[in-house]
Amino acid sequence: MKPSHILTTFLLAGGVAAAISFYLNPKLEASQAEIASAESTETVPNVASVSVDPQPNNTSRRMATIRSRPDGHYWTRALVNKKSSVEFMIDTGASVVALTYKDAQKMGLQPDKLDYRWEIRTAGGVTMGASVKIDSIQINQVHIKNGDAMGLRADLQQSLLGMSFLRELYSYEFRGDRMIIRQ
Repeated sequence: MKPSHILTTFLLAGGVAAAISFYLNPKLEASQAEIASAESTETVPNVASVSVDPQPNNTSRRMATIRSRPDGHYWTRALVNKKSSVEFMIDTGASVVALTYKDAQKMGLQPDKLDYRWEIRTAGGVTMGASVKIDSIQINQVHIKNGDAMGLRADLQQSLLGMSFLRELYSYEFRGDRMIIRQ
């Protein structure tokens, strides 16, 4: 290859690299600022840390950051129906929000009177579930209304925040030990 071709190739490659850097740098800085903002406002001790902060850019999305626990799962405490504090494990494999008997009682759903007609397959086996509506689920400022859920008859160990909640969000993503949800 001629020296002039080598020089031209290097100059062209350098120009492409500079153009890419010029285009991506503002996007990377905005993303890093968003993560730093979320990290600096975490407030819930001994539970999955949850924080919500309005986006620093022009959008009006509300965001919550949820940390994983040592067991590798993402746990959060949510205000349900504006009155009951319920601890949920986030489960992307669960089709709907699943409620323990105890949490359903705490929310005032009267689990003894529910119609357990749906066969539900869980990691622990098959159980019966009752379809219920949850007026609201709130994780700080992220607030979903009229959510579908199942009250489970079996002794579920913890309530699950499944896809019927996650589908209502604008987005959710995993970054290291954090799950970021946006509404």
